[in-house]
Amino acid sequence: MAAIIECVPNISEGRDLEKIETIVSSARNISGCSVLGVEPDADYNRTVITIAGSPESVQQAAYNLIKSAIENIDMSVQKGEHPRLGAVDVCPFIPLEGVSMEECSQYARVLAAKIAKECSVPTFLYGYAATHEDRTLLSKLRKEEYEGLVMRFTDGETSHTEITRYPDYGPRIWNDNVKKTGGITIGARDILVAYNVNVDEKDGVVSKKIGSLVRSSGRLVKGKDGKRMRIPGILDKVQGMGVTLESHEISQVSMNLLDIDSCPLHIAFEACKTLANDHGVGLIGSELVGLVPLKAMLDAGRWYNADNTKTDEVSLVKSAVVGLGLESLEVFDSKRRIIEWAIRGE
Repeated sequence: MAAIIECVPNISEGRDLEKIETIVSSARNISGCSVLGVEPDADYNRTVITIAGSPESVQQAAYNLIKSAIENIDMSVQKGEHPRLGAVDVCPFIPLEGVSMEECSQYARVLAAKIAKECSVPTFLYGYAATHEDRTLLSKLRKEEYEGLVMRFTDGETSHTEITRYPDYGPRIWNDNVKKTGGITIGARDILVAYNVNVDEKDGVVSKKIGSLVRSSGRLVKGKDGKRMRIPGILDKVQGMGVTLESHEISQVSMNLLDIDSCPLHIAFEACKTLANDHGVGLIGSELVGLVPLKAMLDAGRWYNADNTKTDEVSLVKSAVVGLGLESLEVFDSKRRIIEWAIRGE
């Protein structure tokens, strides 16, 4: 079995298409891997790039891309709806075939050390590559975002502990270079599906309520006496938040489905749908960010396959596309957006 990994760098630029192409081009034409997807989002000001192929080739492509992003993105002027820590906000390695998670973790560690040394950039390890249990979650390392780095690196007041405050590699001081690049987070994780459900409202009020209800961490409730308690959300292994999408005059429940067996696409969609209906608001389909495993689409297709007469893969995928409303904002190209089909060139 050929060893295949996936890498999904998220760069903090989603509006300047020429700059995006410059950065992505640095990862193209590397023997042994391919850039399978490039998805810029102007509202989030973020682009999700998907690379897959042999481990060494993918690692080289990721290195090239991160160096180009460092050269072309200035975080001191970057603004967007999506949380971010630096020019390449996150760069995860994901095992697909014939590769262990520990091997992917090692690819992440080597890359993080190399980028820090050659570019004088602070790099953080997360996920399975994390150096401490408290550094596993991206959300913990990214807390306070780019704007909070100056306080973290100048011994200022911060909500971070000493365990999460500093990078694993690179400078721990605030200087002109760090001001431009921010922090870069590299790690290893299981397949994650980035999934946004579109809500028919402009201000994001209902979307934010839904996000706090569906995400696994739920809501933080404060009592009059200052006590706090967290009420768990209704979906398992899901991160979520509500955001506005000004370009389309709608809002979204933006989710990361961390385990598609624990929370399949159709369950996430239907949960948002029923909660939106409770608030008198409808949905306008949904969208996938990046690529999606075939299994996730087949599971959704079986749920939305009304007559149960066609059970082949192509028919089930079509049922999923229609049921989830994946073409509500743009065309969904299954041959390019499903991991297995994209790799095989089907």
